[in-house]
Amino acid sequence: MAMRMRQSLAQLEQDFLHETQQDRSRQEKLRKQAVRRSRVRAVQRERKRGSMRYWVLVLSMVTTAVVVTGGMFASLYLLLS
Repeated sequence: MAMRMRQSLAQLEQDFLHETQQDRSRQEKLRKQAVRRSRVRAVQRERKRGSMRYWVLVLSMVTTAVVVTGGMFASLYLLLS
């Protein structure tokens, strides 16, 4: 009977160690997935921000060109009239 008890304790210890290793590997896998998702979100945010900056730059350049052209024609009209 003592031999069976030792075997069952040894089996329990082995099962516990196996379960612990599985938990650690599962936690590591989840951590890596979280890091990967975080990086992807950061890249997406940066890309979106860069796109918005580009369109603001284009809009400001077009607005500047329109204002300068209008000012030139207005001053030319005043000089020639």
